[in-house]
Amino acid sequence: MKNGPLFFLGLLIAIAISWGGLVLGSHAQLSSLAPYFDDTQGQSYPARMNGIAARGQLVYADLGCAACHTQQARRGDFGSDKARGWGDRQSVARDYIYQPRPQLGASRFGPDLATYGARVEKNADATTQVYNFLYTGSATHPSYKFLFEQVEKTNAFQCKFQSFFMPITGQPSAKALKLSGIPAGEQVVPTERAQSLAAYLLSLSHSFQYPEAAPYVPAAGAKH
Repeated sequence: MKNGPLFFLGLLIAIAISWGGLVLGSHAQLSSLAPYFDDTQGQSYPARMNGIAARGQLVYADLGCAACHTQQARRGDFGSDKARGWGDRQSVARDYIYQPRPQLGASRFGPDLATYGARVEKNADATTQVYNFLYTGSATHPSYKFLFEQVEKTNAFQCKFQSFFMPITGQPSAKALKLSGIPAGEQVVPTERAQSLAAYLLSLSHSFQYPEAAPYVPAAGAKH
């Protein structure tokens, strides 16, 4: 080919322009997104995740939860997410601006979790509910018992001097799960990973109605 080098140069330029438009253009557009300040509530949305919830996102990613769960609710006229109670509006880019690793997911073997925290926040014992589910699992969800420890019910005095004194039975941990079949004198408590994961799941609340999340309503007389 006489014009081979010129052809490959043109091909390289075309790929570079396409990549730049897709990647750099999208980055320039999305990186400029800022929190939305609601004057009526005097608060910005979305809020930053606290430290333990941010650590929980790492646990979520480490366990591969995104393989079975999504975090992107679809708009009301596209699928049945709203009917299932997974969200009252579609997810938008602003929902993820404070998430360094958005766990969008691709498959839904389990329910969408974009609004999980908002769905259970009315339950005063929501954290315990999450712990129990993670420990016991269900017919369609594996048990994550490795996120918990089964330890003796001991108090601080024993823990400090147990090499010098006989075991002393103390009060159970406030975080201990209420389970049947646990030997007397022992308790099941969540590890730091379990606590972080629960905090992250309960922080998921893509429920604020951003202007861009409102359904599109054609103007009167507009042609479709």
